[in-house]
Amino acid sequence: MDLATLLPFLVNVIAGGLVLGFVYAIIALGYTMVYGVLQLINFAHSEVFVTGAVVGFEVFRVLTPSPMNGYLKLLIALLAAMVISGLLNVLIERLAYRPLRNAPKLVPLITAIGVSLVLQDVLRLIEGFQGRFDLTYTLPEGFSGKFCGEGSSCVALGNALRTIGLDLQLKDVILIVVSLLSLAVLNYLVNRTRLGKAIRAVAQDRVTAGLMGIDSNRMISATFLIGGALGGISGVLFGLKFGTVNAYSGFDPGIIAFTAAVLGGIGSIPGAVLGGLTLGVIQNLIGVTNIFGGLLGIANLESIDASYQRIGAFIVLVLILIFKPTGLLGKSNVEKV
Repeated sequence: MDLATLLPFLVNVIAGGLVLGFVYAIIALGYTMVYGVLQLINFAHSEVFVTGAVVGFEVFRVLTPSPMNGYLKLLIALLAAMVISGLLNVLIERLAYRPLRNAPKLVPLITAIGVSLVLQDVLRLIEGFQGRFDLTYTLPEGFSGKFCGEGSSCVALGNALRTIGLDLQLKDVILIVVSLLSLAVLNYLVNRTRLGKAIRAVAQDRVTAGLMGIDSNRMISATFLIGGALGGISGVLFGLKFGTVNAYSGFDPGIIAFTAAVLGGIGSIPGAVLGGLTLGVIQNLIGVTNIFGGLLGIANLESIDASYQRIGAFIVLVLILIFKPTGLLGKSNVEKV
């Protein structure tokens, strides 16, 4: 492989990593928002995310025979996943975490792990009643095709992007657009609205916020609702990207998204996004290390393939915890929500 071939290949690998990173970033925001308010690592968030993916699957399955526009189907899937995942997250907080709010930190942490395991089996049971385990998304026509491919009105743009190595599918572009819109709305909500100010006040000092007339319980519920809704969005995007989900699909992306939140500085919204994108790119680069090893003639690198992608995320986590425990953006730049 010469340089002229290598550069477009590298661009495509990085672009694929960024697409994956957006999924991690949206999941990571759910972790970081809850941590910002309660200093609780909500391990059940990975199952909230999978619940969104299952809801998305069901919506696409029911609407598949319908002649409805594919983008409208996607919008319905996203809204349904946001509502159900958001309400599920609120229910988890109300039943499992609120009674333990004054308990030692280890207690709600273990509870979160327990809730995660319970939700996994509940999801498996619900889909098992229908005789299903692996749920394969039935995507609207064209979503898995090339972005601006042959026959489309924007084929010139598609050809130009493919020339520099950006060979994206339509669903990749949809994923990026939905992610950016979600981040923009979240940023507006947190920084420009009274609700966002109240949530940040509770995150900063719950007692003082209460003295100022802010209902901390309502703000915590609102935080779980928003975090759950983001989990629902990321679940549908995950199903859109990878095509198949099951009750246990949340573990790997959940752990990596949590790593992304720590990498960026847990409690920080920009940090979660930065961490997600960074890990997405690192994972994709590790997946093609064997190709670079072959190019450079380094035999040891040739044995490192996509099966080592998960290790990369944890190596990054260990290095960050050793050299910069507060994350890439540092504690002084943390914006709690």
